Amino acid sequence: MGTTRVNFRLPEDLLEKADVAAAVTHKNRTEIIVEALNEYLKDVEDDEKFKEAVVELYLDDQISFEVLTEFIGRQDAESVRASKSILEQGDDIADDLAEL
Repeated sequence: MGTTRVNFRLPEDLLEKADVAAAVTHKNRTEIIVEALNEYLKDVEDDEKFKEAVVELYLDDQISFEVLTEFIGRQDAESVRASKSILEQGDDIADDLAEL
């Protein structure tokens, strides 16, 4: 997996704490922030409401199938993709019937 440079603002006190943690653990600031973000994402990924919101983003074409898979796993993502396909087919059939 590659990396991407990002630029964002942090409150000074949070940045100071990250720097102290980096010094104590002999890591750099980036490693501390990456570890913290990974921990946060692990926690939130276990929340059912969060998963439902991610599925909604996929159904609304706001995220890709690959991103969906990252959050809910391959098997569940495949089920969601199949359901989306069926829903889209139903919409197409309803549109065709409306034209008759």
